[in-house]
Amino acid sequence: MAIEQDTTEERRIPLTRERVLRAAIDLADSGGIEALSMRRLGQELDVEAMALYRHVRDKADLLDGVVDLVVGEIEQPPAGGDWKSTLRAQAMAARAVMLRHPWARRALEDTGTTGPASLDYIESLLATLRDAGFSLDLAHHTLHALGSRVFGFSQDLFEEGDEPGPDDPIMAGALAARFPRITEMAQAASHEGVLGRCDDDVEFAFGLDLILDGLEARLAASS
Repeated sequence: MAIEQDTTEERRIPLTRERVLRAAIDLADSGGIEALSMRRLGQELDVEAMALYRHVRDKADLLDGVVDLVVGEIEQPPAGGDWKSTLRAQAMAARAVMLRHPWARRALEDTGTTGPASLDYIESLLATLRDAGFSLDLAHHTLHALGSRVFGFSQDLFEEGDEPGPDDPIMAGALAARFPRITEMAQAASHEGVLGRCDDDVEFAFGLDLILDGLEARLAASS
């Protein structure tokens, strides 16, 4: 009997943060975000709920982690394409991921886009826009327009105070090296003098004007 118990213990897959987050995604995929609780997650992994706290600090950290994994599933388009086809491919790839995980839109709206995969996604979009000659202001508006189209809501790209301050030069330097386009935009002026305080009405109107301008161009071409 002892031998069987030891064998069972040896075969048990070690609990890791990655495994916890993947199980959380599976749980949300099958039952929606409402089904995601520490108790249910512990049951799915066949562990006590308290064991999960060795790998996630709390429910908020769990949601941050699963959102970042989901965003990390968005495939990057191949290099070398023009900016328009690249943005279209990236938006369609993001849509496919959101359809695969329909609960993720709500979780993303609640948690924000501060994880490494989310920042990589934004950095990639900004690189495409800036390399194509978009100004910081136009690139900023474009991120909002694409985000609201793909994710279904308009969101502040940076909350006030997100940028590393001058008293944290090591962190600031590390972020600037990894996310140079985001750092560039974070230091730029916006609606109220800082990028973080985005005006939802301004961004809504910008996206609406893009649609109307596109329809006008299509109408003119068809005539």
